[in-house]
Amino acid sequence: MVPFVSDTALADDADDLIRPFMIDANGLHGRLVRLGPALDTPLTAHDYPEPVAVLLGEALALVSGLSAGLKFSGVFSLQARGDGPVKLVVADVTTDGAIRGYADVKDDIPDGVSDAPIPRLLGAGRLAFTVDQGPDTEQHQGIVDLQGANLADCVHHYFQQSSQYTAAVKLACCRDAENRWRGGAIILQRLPEDENPFERDKLEEGWRTALTLMGSCTPEELCDPDLAPDRLLFRLFHEDGVRVFPARPLKFACNCSRDRMQAAVSMLSDVEREEMTIDGRITVTCQFCNAEQIFDPLSLEPVHTA
Repeated sequence: MVPFVSDTALADDADDLIRPFMIDANGLHGRLVRLGPALDTPLTAHDYPEPVAVLLGEALALVSGLSAGLKFSGVFSLQARGDGPVKLVVADVTTDGAIRGYADVKDDIPDGVSDAPIPRLLGAGRLAFTVDQGPDTEQHQGIVDLQGANLADCVHHYFQQSSQYTAAVKLACCRDAENRWRGGAIILQRLPEDENPFERDKLEEGWRTALTLMGSCTPEELCDPDLAPDRLLFRLFHEDGVRVFPARPLKFACNCSRDRMQAAVSMLSDVEREEMTIDGRITVTCQFCNAEQIFDPLSLEPVHTA
């Protein structure tokens, strides 16, 4: 069976997208994420050690792919907190495809962390996924312990704790031949099982086959700018027939501004602002895009206390 590609299929050079797909024979939903400039921009803005940049790139690919399987209006975020040299990794995506993220690195990164980045970078801690739909709505959050050698392992542990979501992921982040950061993800999700025992056995076999095929995808293939997303999906799943659906664009976007930064500094106490003042000025740096704004501490709005 050959795949059906919708009329909205993107060109071969498409990038920064989420491509939903379905494997009809096995009753599986999936999303393929491909990140190029939307990932290179925030990673290049920071001088992260290589393993930290890779971890953050995988986190951004992951939240992008997971968000496409949710119904929400707002922000979907990942936070991984630990007691290792990397204290915090944050990645989020809005419903219109704006992604951003940062890592809080407190200590020197040890050598040889690529085989087990989670315990060696983050250490012991928690992984949280949050859906925030605005100030007038209740946040939905799921939290699990960080368990696993890499981020994909931790997410699989999260899925195992959920009786409503059976899924598997493949994540990648690396540099291309021109030293630009690229990333990708494949997410496979099972539909509710059929009550017919024969159908259950068939779907179980199809699930195992799809996991094997997804596992055969190399990080280089997942990030390769010369391998179009639809061609990669065909290469992996064509024997069982794969249908693709309209892609969702992704972009890097940060909502920081001078006014926001000034408002934040103005809320600090006189003592706190004095501690931040160096050579007669206060410098505020955005954690997400690394943009700097400089303020004269004397021109800020005064702090009002009751």
